[in-house]
Amino acid sequence: MSLSFAEEVRKGLSSKPKFLSSKYFYNEKGDEIFQEIMKMPEYYLTRSEYEVFTMHKEAILNLFGGGGKPFQLIEFGAGDGFKTKVLLKHFLKRNARFKYYPIDISGNVLEELSADLKKNFPTLGVKPLNNEYFKALDKLDHSGAMRKAVLFLGSNIGNFLHDQAVSFLCQLAKKLSHEDYVMVGFDLKKDPEAILNAYDDPYGITKAFNLNLLKRINDELGGNFDTTNFKHWPIYNPLTGATKSFLVSTKSQEVFIESLQQNFSFKAWEAIDMEISQKYDLDTIKSLGAEAGLEVAKEFFDCKHYFVNTVFKRI
Repeated sequence: MSLSFAEEVRKGLSSKPKFLSSKYFYNEKGDEIFQEIMKMPEYYLTRSEYEVFTMHKEAILNLFGGGGKPFQLIEFGAGDGFKTKVLLKHFLKRNARFKYYPIDISGNVLEELSADLKKNFPTLGVKPLNNEYFKALDKLDHSGAMRKAVLFLGSNIGNFLHDQAVSFLCQLAKKLSHEDYVMVGFDLKKDPEAILNAYDDPYGITKAFNLNLLKRINDELGGNFDTTNFKHWPIYNPLTGATKSFLVSTKSQEVFIESLQQNFSFKAWEAIDMEISQKYDLDTIKSLGAEAGLEVAKEFFDCKHYFVNTVFKRI
């Protein structure tokens, strides 16, 4: 595995409190588990955003393809493209002039997506990019001949702390022209029980998703984590809107990671901070964009207003 993974693990497990980056959830096994999560009845996020696209696909096309200008549909963290295929199918049906650029750090999931798109959308112009988001974005056409429509879906923005979210959107804004758009999926504040159930399912799937990162450290870095010694513990704070997931050591233990040649000590009931999933209200979304030099151009909601896909443009 790349040095960045090893060094981020070293940094996280050496910190107080300990943490691991949720971006490393997504290896081949992690991708499989996340597909199971999206199918859970408690996990409303995927269904809500799917509903947004089903209800508003024509309005989204009119926005992205406004004035008849061709556009690049660029998706950060494309995954299996489940929701985006609603747009792709409609755009092709309407003979829209566009090309699709799915970007993901998981080469495995991009291979699967590419094969599926080739089979089901043979006329689609598609160029998968296995890279980090901004590095991939730099490789695209910046001549202005095609409008950019960047998708950052699935409430992935919620995996950032506030300052990180502002920094991310600032970086993105600098790479956009005034004719470009960025659509961001935001999970909205709602009944706390509905939110927590999405991250604390009775089937143990979300637990397995978190523990898989420890297994990945074992497999790729030579760790000796015993995952039975960790308890999955999610919480939701309705004041801040933050949902957090932890893995809590149920005993005092030592973990050795061979590639780092280092032991990491855990006290009984010491936690690893695994993930944040921030929930938003509309005022916070607007102010978040403004801090990054973006203004709200359009908002698309599902029926229950559980979720919003906010389209920004440069101020």
